[in-house]
Amino acid sequence: MSRAKPEDDEYWNSSKFSAFTFDDEDDEFTKMKESKRAVNSILVDDDDDDDDVEKVSWSGEPIGSKPNLTPCLFFVFFASFIIYTKGAHPWSWRFTSLHYSVSTYWLAYAPELRKPKSECKDYMSDWSPEETVRRMRKGRAYSLERFRSLQDKLLLLDEAVSLHDGNVITAVLIYLKRSLSKEILFRELMVREVALRHYVHYLKEMGEQKLLLMQYKEHLNIKDEGRRRDFLKSCLSLPFSQDDAMHVQDHYTLLERQIIIEANDKRGEAEIFRKYPRKASILNMPLITTLYYSCFYHYGEPEGTFSSPANIRKTFRISEKQYILTALGARAKLKSWFDVDSLFNTKNWLGYTKKRSPIGFHRVVDILQKNNAPAQVLQEYVNLIDDPELRLSLAQKYKCHDIVIDTYKDLKDRQQLIVYQGKVERGSHEDRKIEELINNMQIRWKN
Repeated sequence: MSRAKPEDDEYWNSSKFSAFTFDDEDDEFTKMKESKRAVNSILVDDDDDDDDVEKVSWSGEPIGSKPNLTPCLFFVFFASFIIYTKGAHPWSWRFTSLHYSVSTYWLAYAPELRKPKSECKDYMSDWSPEETVRRMRKGRAYSLERFRSLQDKLLLLDEAVSLHDGNVITAVLIYLKRSLSKEILFRELMVREVALRHYVHYLKEMGEQKLLLMQYKEHLNIKDEGRRRDFLKSCLSLPFSQDDAMHVQDHYTLLERQIIIEANDKRGEAEIFRKYPRKASILNMPLITTLYYSCFYHYGEPEGTFSSPANIRKTFRISEKQYILTALGARAKLKSWFDVDSLFNTKNWLGYTKKRSPIGFHRVVDILQKNNAPAQVLQEYVNLIDDPELRLSLAQKYKCHDIVIDTYKDLKDRQQLIVYQGKVERGSHEDRKIEELINNMQIRWKN
């Protein structure tokens, strides 16, 4: 390495710009104090805060009332040195919610360090929400603990929102999260869309998504359907998992649909409402209850209408089994046996009509019996059960005599036929039928 030129030595010994060194601590400390005064002259007002005022970091935790001077001033000096030597805009000073600048944090507190207590004043009792958020925006020391009532806390939040500063809004929300119950906090955020968005983003960044589900459940406490709908709409932007997000979307869509249906049906203009008056409002009812209501009062409507069972089935992706069960219950309740048949009638590729049930005909029989279906209707569906033992059991239970007799005949069980003959009315059609069968010598009975 070549030896330094004499003129270089002369420059460094005589120039007002001396080389940076870690050895001369006293000299560097003097420069750091000068840097402090320089920043102080630009940023600091005369009404500096008391050192005893609690300072709060963006994580919401107290950082102590007496920060260590040396690291702070060294950072100020180093930042000033870099800015001076690197030129304009070496770092980004942009503030966005939850993206905090450590350098800005230290610069904000540098002017207020090592101030004599005699010069400090206690303004805590005089700070209004407006003054507090102004100090927060400037990076000045502040305290939120004096805002104890719900009214004061909400005023503080509203003032923070009015500044349009994401850092200030989030800092206030952290304090509210710590000092209010989840129920009250989310209830108030529901009517403050900007604050809600910041809070949701904060929870997402902090990995506290479970709180979102707890807050979503708050809709159960909202009685007014309009406010509940608006609340659910505000929840659509929450970062739920894919399944949970779909559930929230469906819930909002369902309530919106119910409000439309209720507005039309409460007038009761259609004939069916006069014949079967409604017992309750459809608002806030579960999905399957809504489908049942639709199958009861709006069966056969075009799919394009919101109240149509087909529309509800398609919109909420209701399975065939669930739809059949619900529609069957509604139409059987109305004794509309033609509609019941239409649920199960299918045509094969040759054009022949055949009954098919995705839920099993034994379940169909149970529902029909509970709705007092005529014997002929009940017997038709009992006869469609494939399992002979199950078919025989239900036929006996519901007194479908012809099915019992035919099943014993198919099983070639003559003894059971004789036993069953004692259970039917003597001289009846069923009695004569059994008598003919047990005397038929062409049947090869097994007993």
